Amino acid sequence: MNKSPAGAVIVISSHVVRGSVGNRAAVFALETLGHPVWAVPTVVLPWHPGHGRATRLSFPDDGFDSMIEDLIDAPWTSEVSAVLTGYLGSAAQTRSVARLITTLKARNPDLLYVCDPVVGDIGGLYVPDDTAEGIRDNLVPLASIATPNRYELGWMVGSPLETNTDIIDAALSLGPARTVVTSAVPMMAGGVGNLLLSGRHALLAEHRWIDNSPNGSGDLFAAVFLSRLLSGMPDERALQLATASVYEMLARTMKRGSDELTLESDASSLVSPMALVQVRRIMHRALKPASPS
Repeated sequence: MNKSPAGAVIVISSHVVRGSVGNRAAVFALETLGHPVWAVPTVVLPWHPGHGRATRLSFPDDGFDSMIEDLIDAPWTSEVSAVLTGYLGSAAQTRSVARLITTLKARNPDLLYVCDPVVGDIGGLYVPDDTAEGIRDNLVPLASIATPNRYELGWMVGSPLETNTDIIDAALSLGPARTVVTSAVPMMAGGVGNLLLSGRHALLAEHRWIDNSPNGSGDLFAAVFLSRLLSGMPDERALQLATASVYEMLARTMKRGSDELTLESDASSLVSPMALVQVRRIMHRALKPASPS
């Protein structure tokens, strides 16, 4: 079998029967943008728990680990260009996934691993402590790119993040070469920002805040940003387009009055977003260019 020019992506996250969160959002986005996807569910839910009581189907840890072992031994791993992880169902799953990432990186040093550490938001953790700690300790250190929200980053570094300077300090201490912090502090009134730390650059992409928006925007952003990077796009342009896609899809969803992202109606927002997103360069003492010798 020939390797796809776009490169396959392994996506490991939750699955819902109704809705557009977790793997439902990430897989749709990646396939729309031309990537074959290997989708691995970590838990199965009828819908996002925010909609009300939701039965949770969990996998035995040894069964999940056996499936990961099958993926490691699969004859098609040369097809895989990237791995994206999101919501994980147990601390043991973090160890299994870490083994997969380590093995694939040993075979392909150019593999991109995006870790979206889905552990909580304003109000606290919504996964058990040991699962959150497993993501922080086992997966974030392996990541090429991490995409935490501001609360998740603050929890991982043990400090509240009130300013973008705080966020930059925390992101630089986290470990991955690139970190995108969603829900960063905006510079425009009534806005919200995605702050990318990459090399010596801090880039803030902003858009207008949307009240009561549906869940799944973080899953969607991580997938679209990864796809843009896999296409060879520079970091700044990838950040701008991924932010524009998510904002446009949220705005269109809200206009329709839907309680879930209307992915099926708005694929064009993933491919060719029309929303204008401003990108600003943020100054920080640790990001000053090195002085010539």
